[in-house]
Amino acid sequence: MDERGLLDLIIARLPGISFREKIALCESLRGEQDFIQKSRPDIEAIIGRSLAEWWDIDAIRLQAEQDAKMARLRGINWVSWQSPAYPPLLREIYDPPVLLFFRGCLPNPEMPLAAIVGTRRPSPQAAAQAFDIAKGLARNGISVVSGLALGIDAMAHRGNLEGGVPAVAVLGSGVDAVYPASNRGLARRILETGGIILSEYPPGTGPRKWNFPARNRIISGLSRGVLIVEAPQKSGALITGRFALDQNRELWVASSGCTAHAASALFDRRGTMQLAEDGAGIIYSASDILGAWNMNVTSAHDIVLNNKADRASALAHSLGITLE
Repeated sequence: MDERGLLDLIIARLPGISFREKIALCESLRGEQDFIQKSRPDIEAIIGRSLAEWWDIDAIRLQAEQDAKMARLRGINWVSWQSPAYPPLLREIYDPPVLLFFRGCLPNPEMPLAAIVGTRRPSPQAAAQAFDIAKGLARNGISVVSGLALGIDAMAHRGNLEGGVPAVAVLGSGVDAVYPASNRGLARRILETGGIILSEYPPGTGPRKWNFPARNRIISGLSRGVLIVEAPQKSGALITGRFALDQNRELWVASSGCTAHAASALFDRRGTMQLAEDGAGIIYSASDILGAWNMNVTSAHDIVLNNKADRASALAHSLGITLE
């Protein structure tokens, strides 16, 4: 713990103030003693308004102390908005979290991230396309950000892992409470392959429904662009899309999510179809995203060769053979 002590954990726990007000406190205060010594008028001067009620500072400090203890016991790290290690794109949004709890490795700030999100009940075409695009991005060094939910999120994470780069999962719970439980194995694979699971919520926080819309601003905030693969009219993925536009991120829809076909009666894609009608770009493959970012694209021939090499290496390993 640095000279700021528990300050950032305390600020993250303060009730009744906005994200921007927490950032103002984070910028203005040097350490926890500095905060504890401030009077109510001092704090009100920093945030620029009167507080409806004053906090029980001792109780909040005790909560912060428990957060720090639980994080250490469960192998969870945290990074403050004040830290140089804080993800740079996320720092730029209007309402960044003052603190991120995480397991794993923070993403490389020099490489762009792409968010891939969508419905929990995708069509087979959308699920396959989410996997393929995430894998294609991975083959070109791009990590995918998603929410570890069922459906499109999970397929995007799996495609990214198959492509061989670390994945980024953002939770609407504490990072020690992976939800849904059926994706805990996937969460383990993300960590084992150098990825990260992160959340603004302290350890021990369960998956509360009102956490997920707020979580979505982090998914888009970390990313250079957001791809919504398939989504109905009322979908958390569309909330992510709105955040993307507010944050001046690129917003796309996948071709499978805006094409009507025989399965349309079974799989609701009216949300993504509306986005396409409103002018969102349509993505057919990873090369469309890479092209939009003026990045060199690994050719399909190279991907086939890499896949063959991967399979040959795996087979040789299973047979105890060393390839030259």
